[in-house]
Amino acid sequence: MKVTIEIDCTPDEARRAMGLPDLTPLHDQYVAMMQEAMQGKVQPELLEGMLKSWAPMGDAGMRFWRQMLDSAGTIGAASKG
Repeated sequence: MKVTIEIDCTPDEARRAMGLPDLTPLHDQYVAMMQEAMQGKVQPELLEGMLKSWAPMGDAGMRFWRQMLDSAGTIGAASKG
C-alpha cells in the first residue's frame, strides 16, 4: 500500500511546524558582511575567521573562500582604476 500526503504551506510555515528557528536576521547580517567584503569595507582576515568558526569546511573550503575574496579584491581594484 502506498499513501501520498500533500501539504500546501510556505517555507516559513513548514519551518515553524517543524520547530526550527528563524535564522533570517543572521542570514541578513551574513549577506551584508559578504557585500561589504566584496566592496573592500571589511578586512578579509575578519571574514575568514568568521567563516572558520561557522562552517565545517576544512582547509580546502577555506582556500576556496580565500581565493574568491582575493579575486574579488583584484576585480574591485581593477574596476576603480
